[in-house]
Amino acid sequence: MSVTIRDIFGAEPAVEAATPGSYGQAPSGFRLPAATSVGAVTLQVADLERSLEFYRTTLGLAELGRDGGVAVLGAGARPLVELRERRGARPAGRGRLGLYHFAILLPDRPSLGRFVQHLAALGVPAGAGDHLVSEAFYLADPDGLGIEVYADRPRESWRRVGRELQMATDPVDVAAVVAAAGESAWSGTPAGTAMGHVHLHVGDLAAASRFYHEALGLDRTVWSYPGALFLSAGGYHHHLGTNLWAGPGARRGGADQAQLLEWTLELPDGASLAAAAASLAGTGFAAEIATDRTELRTRDPWGTPLALVARRQQES
Repeated sequence: MSVTIRDIFGAEPAVEAATPGSYGQAPSGFRLPAATSVGAVTLQVADLERSLEFYRTTLGLAELGRDGGVAVLGAGARPLVELRERRGARPAGRGRLGLYHFAILLPDRPSLGRFVQHLAALGVPAGAGDHLVSEAFYLADPDGLGIEVYADRPRESWRRVGRELQMATDPVDVAAVVAAAGESAWSGTPAGTAMGHVHLHVGDLAAASRFYHEALGLDRTVWSYPGALFLSAGGYHHHLGTNLWAGPGARRGGADQAQLLEWTLELPDGASLAAAAASLAGTGFAAEIATDRTELRTRDPWGTPLALVARRQQES
């Protein structure tokens, strides 16, 4: 799907530099801390060994631990993906609410170029999109769960129209990305790799804004992109994408399907976690917070589970 700036803003929009604080819409109440980031995702898969082979070989993640039908993979010591086996689970399929893709953020363009060369050597097909703030490649795991692997462009190159950050889906200059790899070959996800964002199919963008913006406290960053709303903390282009692209009749997948079981936001401390819980509860959304204020769990209006964790306690 190609979406240009003219598709979003019309002909010749007044474009300005997206300097810190010059773009985005803050919620009217609680606002997530600027240090908020995306943590690991938990996925239900049909065959753990098949999935482990894909995530290790194709994505280059390292296996960090395994316990029965559960395995954790990551980059360095940082967990990024937890796989939970449900033997024989049906493929994720299309037209379902919940996961559109999770997005692995590589530290720079040379790393992305090496990854693209790696995919080509394996013969793995991938889509691509130049989003102006980033360059991205798209593929699916063996269960049909969507994955993006991307690298950000330098923040000084980001642009805005009014308070809205410029994002689009243009063709990627694949040759230039590959050329950035230099002489080095892909040897797995490099140091600095992180979970950049999660993108979800939802049933209504206004309801998504009420939950993720007003209740949870994410800033809105892009709201004119056709059928989508992007949100973040701390001025990032997006930690969360939401869209209507699954169609008006979309429903949640069954318990016996491959799916996103939970995604995570990491907050800097327990006080931020408690404030997020109070904001969710105050706007009518259920939120269960642990007694030690290190974890909070909630669900969006379509039942997609979200965990908030306090990073300092988590890392100690």
